[in-house]
Amino acid sequence: MTELLPQGWPTPTIAFAISVIGAFLGFSFAARARRTTGFFRWQWHALAALALGGMAVWAMHFVAMLGYSVPGTPLRYDVPLTVLSGAVPVLVTGVALLPLQRGATAVRVLGGGLLVGLGIVAMHHVGVAAMNLHGTLHHDPYLMAVSTVIAVVAGTAALWCARRTRGLPGTVLASVVLAAAVTATHYTSMAGMRIVPPDFTPVGAPDGAKAWDLLLPVITGLFVLLLICSLFLLLGDDEENERRDYSRAAERAPDRAEPGTGEAYTPRHGVPVAPRPTDDVWTRRG
Repeated sequence: MTELLPQGWPTPTIAFAISVIGAFLGFSFAARARRTTGFFRWQWHALAALALGGMAVWAMHFVAMLGYSVPGTPLRYDVPLTVLSGAVPVLVTGVALLPLQRGATAVRVLGGGLLVGLGIVAMHHVGVAAMNLHGTLHHDPYLMAVSTVIAVVAGTAALWCARRTRGLPGTVLASVVLAAAVTATHYTSMAGMRIVPPDFTPVGAPDGAKAWDLLLPVITGLFVLLLICSLFLLLGDDEENERRDYSRAAERAPDRAEPGTGEAYTPRHGVPVAPRPTDDVWTRRG
């Protein structure tokens, strides 16, 4: 027998909120990637995969596991497998977003949603495999199938919302949908997990690290990730504002002149405007 919510609702609520924040950052970065080219597109794409896979998916699972316990046996976690469970959704999400950068056709959205859903499920089961305890784990195949369907359907819906709905409302909606997918997948699968105690009396705790021993590195990593994401978003806003100002100034350049020179005004980093030979005060027509 297992206890999904031994600490009540605060743990899943915090996990869901972290997933929403990570999804919001990830979809915001993905939108920036679609508006840029070259190195900057890959920069935004990498940040989107890191925020979606690392924060929206993996961090939600890790925080939710803090509220999980098995009566009669302590829980320990295999550190390499735990790290692998975090790398899987980042890589899968990065691959799933690649086709969507060239346009959100129905096939690409469905394919991306399938990859995102399978990445969520793979992350969950690798994370569960990282658990060490006294006993044998058994999974309900029906609930496993249900959790997989939830992950794929909701992941596809989140990508559709992110690509088809414009502006802040669309990003928020997609973030909530993806966070709901990750949360529902986690708790549906965990509800179907059963622990069979061993035939012998175990002595001591299993091998591995305690969940609370991993909490400080996770909190530190999330804090650093939030700082980096916030910095890139602020710098991205400034860059887009400057680009917009330069384009507007370039459009007005033929009608403006530098004071005292009579020459056409060219904004800094703008495109010079070639003068027209016959365009002077004597030949210009009203």
